[in-house]
Amino acid sequence: MNNTHLAVQFFLQIAVILLFCRIVGSIAAKFGQPQVVAEMIAGVLLGPSLFGLFFPEMQSWIFPWDPTQTTRDTQSYLFPASQLGLALYMFIVGMEFRVDIVQKHLKTSIAVSLAGMAAPFALGAGLAWIFFHHTNLFPPRTSLLEAALFLGASMCITAFPMLARIIHFKGLSGTSMGTVALGAGALDDATAWCLLALVLASFDSNWTHALVNIGGGAGYVFVTLTLIRPRLAKAQNWLIKEKQLTEAGLVIGLAMMALGAWFTDLIGLHAVFGAFVMGAAMPRGIMVEGLIARLQPLTVALLLPLFFTFSGLNTKIGLLNSWYLWGMCAAVLIAAILGKGVACWGAARASGMSNREALGIGTLMNARGLMELIIINIGLQRGIITPELFATLVIMAVITTLMASPIFDRLVGKGKVTLDPPNASPLSSTKLESMR
Repeated sequence: MNNTHLAVQFFLQIAVILLFCRIVGSIAAKFGQPQVVAEMIAGVLLGPSLFGLFFPEMQSWIFPWDPTQTTRDTQSYLFPASQLGLALYMFIVGMEFRVDIVQKHLKTSIAVSLAGMAAPFALGAGLAWIFFHHTNLFPPRTSLLEAALFLGASMCITAFPMLARIIHFKGLSGTSMGTVALGAGALDDATAWCLLALVLASFDSNWTHALVNIGGGAGYVFVTLTLIRPRLAKAQNWLIKEKQLTEAGLVIGLAMMALGAWFTDLIGLHAVFGAFVMGAAMPRGIMVEGLIARLQPLTVALLLPLFFTFSGLNTKIGLLNSWYLWGMCAAVLIAAILGKGVACWGAARASGMSNREALGIGTLMNARGLMELIIINIGLQRGIITPELFATLVIMAVITTLMASPIFDRLVGKGKVTLDPPNASPLSSTKLESMR
């Protein structure tokens, strides 16, 4: 394809993706599901699992795909666009993250995080041992240790960006329940990415890579929060005029987000972590409110659905073509639910939270969605897992995320959470409503 044809194709794809996501979203809303879950399902449906199964010629015409990557196709431009959407969204999540409530509930967040890592990791590693010895779900090049670490990391990860959107959708921003879940989810995901760094290091026979990942990530967090954050706070005098964020302030915020994403991507961590930490470093008040107001609508409505579609194009549920493979898929799903949801509920109860709040936390932490898709996409691209295991993990990610909203309403109820004072959330009611 030449560049002109690529541009024309991209505009058609955007139209198809946005309209289809909105149609699926309107249906999902009738079942109490947030738009983000609908987008996740829509991405899979637009891929070879449904659209490509029944209308293969039309699907390949709208989403041309060359697995050999010898020609420029959908992947060459949909991938970077989807990464931009992820980075911008995590930048917004970082700006909305309330460190004060995390500190207030630090003990519970750590307890929930540890339980939410240890139990699913152990179950995932056990399943990896079974899959490694009795199936072909891991390629021959993948060692048993790499298989155990990767599947364990995949099982213990939490859908941090999606968790944030579900929390906003449920009106839980600023509550103990919502903030403990976000804090524990952030710790879980950071650990899962460290485990992935170890897998990639072993896979490449380069342990320096893992040291750069983990050490560079820790150094980035330290520099961003102790050096960059106070300087940004002092610079507000010329970034804000007449109680409004200036164009210069918007550009500086975007540039800092891009630099953070670039650095963590450069050292082998995903760009979303750099963007999230940089968002947490943005000065609270007018600057954060201005950045969210300008960035959130376009990011959520346009860019984020592109990632779900990109991931869906890699998902071929039809590869699970035997009862044996579907049995393996069921085992993964059961282990994921027991290891994450039940363990996090137990840890929250043991930390002194009420049963209702603990049930809510366990339900929220069990959603894997977006981050699961990121980590397994990396595993597939690097050849650590087979397309069959990729499809299995996508199904697990979709189902555990679909479960979150209705089970939460059933166990916790609607409209029964109270905000932690003061200033329960940096979002106004108007902004919150816009995210629903």
